[in-house]
Amino acid sequence: MSPSLRQMRALVALAKTGSFTLAAEYLHVTQSALSGLIKELENILGVRVVERSTRKTQLSEIGRELYPLFEKMIEDLDGAMAGIAQRKALKTGMVRIAAPQMMSCTLLPEVISAYRQAHPEVQLRLVDCPVENVSGRVFSGEVDFGIGPERDTTAEIAAQVLFEMPFVLVFPEQHPLRHKEKITWADVGDYPFISLQGQFTERLLRDMDGAFRALSRNPYNEVTFMTTALAMVSANLGVTACLPYAEPMVKLYRLQMRTLHEPELTRRFFVYTKTGRSLSPAAESFRAFLVKFVETHEWNLGSGAPAAPV
Repeated sequence: MSPSLRQMRALVALAKTGSFTLAAEYLHVTQSALSGLIKELENILGVRVVERSTRKTQLSEIGRELYPLFEKMIEDLDGAMAGIAQRKALKTGMVRIAAPQMMSCTLLPEVISAYRQAHPEVQLRLVDCPVENVSGRVFSGEVDFGIGPERDTTAEIAAQVLFEMPFVLVFPEQHPLRHKEKITWADVGDYPFISLQGQFTERLLRDMDGAFRALSRNPYNEVTFMTTALAMVSANLGVTACLPYAEPMVKLYRLQMRTLHEPELTRRFFVYTKTGRSLSPAAESFRAFLVKFVETHEWNLGSGAPAAPV
């Protein structure tokens, strides 16, 4: 049997005060309870740790050897418990999030700024990366969780729906489409279309199920990042499709954004975590804050995109 924490605390308090009375006061126990803890410790060890006399109380040779060891163990444990309490109270902690480039320069900075106002002591690290790398960053443990569009699931990655939004068309302010009351996917085929490489366009075509194949036959350009597509639209090189959360960047380029119809297509974004790995209190707090922020954001209320101008 090993000494208990209470027994170790009793020996350390006695060593510091040199008195059963003062040690009992220090630990907020009765003197008889303190004496009992010391006797229990001596019975476990099979040796005396305290030399008792009518004049004074002092540690035995064994007690003097144990004192610094017990004190260090108690300090380390108390420090660890204090650190956990600080994290639970969100007085400290680190949160690492992976997200695609467009989300990293629109939605996430807004959320991080709002969260820091409520919890300034928590550090947040945003890892902006290609959308196809988000799950890999989560799996490797480089980040606490990732945010990205729907992808084929694996047993190692758990997914929680963050939001579902309709596709919107983005075009220059003076574009002919600005006068249309309702913009359809068929309308897109009349203009050079700037698409994204990889699964974004592949899934879009699959969801259309043949309704608009002009997009795959003759895209004006295929780029890696949505910011590149928006810059090209701003230069009057074509139109592109994205989701309403990109609104801050769309406004920055002074472009128009309108919901696309026929067919009504949406995209779901998820929070990805590693299966079987619990989030820290700070990471769990930020995830809950993110979900609430998205639920109450203006582009997530109603249609999620501006209506046609009156």
